Amino acid sequence: MLHIVNGDSVAEKLRQGIVHGDVLVWRELYPQGPVSLYPADWNNRSVRAQYLEQTMGIPQTEFIQGSEAQEKSLADFHKYEEIVLWFEHDLFDQTMLCYLLHWFSGQSLLKTKLSLLCIGEYPGIELFRGLGQLSLEQMETLSGTWKTIGAKELELGKAFWQAYTSPDPSLLQQLLNRDTSALPFANDAFHMHLSRFPSTFNGLGIVEQTTLEMIQAGISSPLQLFQEVGNKLNALGMGDLEYWHILMKLSQAPYPLLQIHGLKAFPAYNESSIALRDCEAVLTELGKKVLNGEEDWIAKKGIDQWYGGVHLQGNFPRWRWDMYRQALYEVSGEN
Repeated sequence: MLHIVNGDSVAEKLRQGIVHGDVLVWRELYPQGPVSLYPADWNNRSVRAQYLEQTMGIPQTEFIQGSEAQEKSLADFHKYEEIVLWFEHDLFDQTMLCYLLHWFSGQSLLKTKLSLLCIGEYPGIELFRGLGQLSLEQMETLSGTWKTIGAKELELGKAFWQAYTSPDPSLLQQLLNRDTSALPFANDAFHMHLSRFPSTFNGLGIVEQTTLEMIQAGISSPLQLFQEVGNKLNALGMGDLEYWHILMKLSQAPYPLLQIHGLKAFPAYNESSIALRDCEAVLTELGKKVLNGEEDWIAKKGIDQWYGGVHLQGNFPRWRWDMYRQALYEVSGEN
């Protein structure tokens, strides 16, 4: 058997006798940066590697070597009788799951069986953030509870990946209006993805909006902000490296929405977040105006941001999220 999992902590627990067979950690960050239909293609991988190094500090060489190694392991799937995918409910995991389903949908599986274990809650845990929360004993209760992946799951995963990587986000919005019950958590996760687009109200995405609201409510510690925003937007599965990048953009000149007192530098890739312990985030006057809808941050500052396969640029991006109607709109007459 081969178990494909979403993180090292889960892998370490599975390797302690919970399951039999090999364990492969799928390392990716599909909610960030340019994502293409075929990310293993050299040009696509190179562009993505450059972006992740420039924005997240992930070394290009490390990313490319890791990607090639996991793709090579995936290509050897025929040597396994069964492959089990272990994933969670959030966008971080659902993008990985849909990529793998898309990939397997294009393979001749022959005698290899595909199975899926995907959960969004666990008895006794009030706020389920992921499989990494579970103890060895709790993980053991999940072993063997996976279900067979059939044509419906493969086709829906393929459709989600195609829509997510398309430069036209309306395809994803249309897909969310279909029956997506074959992948029970995908609808909420990709709906949350669309809410990351700049809003029609003030140009902020859901993470930026929630961050400013919490600062206004009195939460000033970046570490506490990460915890509270992450809890509220649980369906994103956002990591600290992603969140520090967002805080950095919110605090950058020439139009900062917040200031972080006591900050020397944001933690770099693989660095501890302890340097943020004594920092304090406060709203600027512009931040207050944007939060109240008196100013549009994107119209003022401009944008150069990837959302899956969508690249928004300039002061008048083509796509906006209406947080009241919970729908994405194409802005006519602007580009």
